Amino acid sequence: MNRLPMLVSSCLLALALLGSCSSSRTFYSPPNPELPFSNAVRVGDTLYVAGHLGLDEATQRAPADPRAEAELLLDAFGATVARGGMSMDDLVMVQVYCSDVALYDVFNSVYRERFAAEFPARAFLGSGPLLFGCRFEMLGTAVAQ
Repeated sequence: MNRLPMLVSSCLLALALLGSCSSSRTFYSPPNPELPFSNAVRVGDTLYVAGHLGLDEATQRAPADPRAEAELLLDAFGATVARGGMSMDDLVMVQVYCSDVALYDVFNSVYRERFAAEFPARAFLGSGPLLFGCRFEMLGTAVAQ
């Protein structure tokens, strides 16, 4: 049985529905307006959060302690999510980049504390060096409940 007409019909319906959705966007800029990206963009009930790092405000470097870095990262990430009118519990997908996957348990010990209920889907990815000597970078998508 040829399913191509059904697939094409389904795709056209999906495109029509997407086109009828509100396309208003709200951009949340990073603290340094010279940077060429937004910290987050909200489209309807969905917030797309850019990569965040755990930088010490005074030095703009990662703290020596990986746990302290994870706390700073999640504080900054949570603040951006809140600026977008949501909470960490609205996150549905998160990607964490880590320069040393041996720090998986350290990151998880801090990460667990940031959610009241269910955790979002997540990827924990080994990476090469990250900006400013950081060990972790996180980005994600939230949908208002």
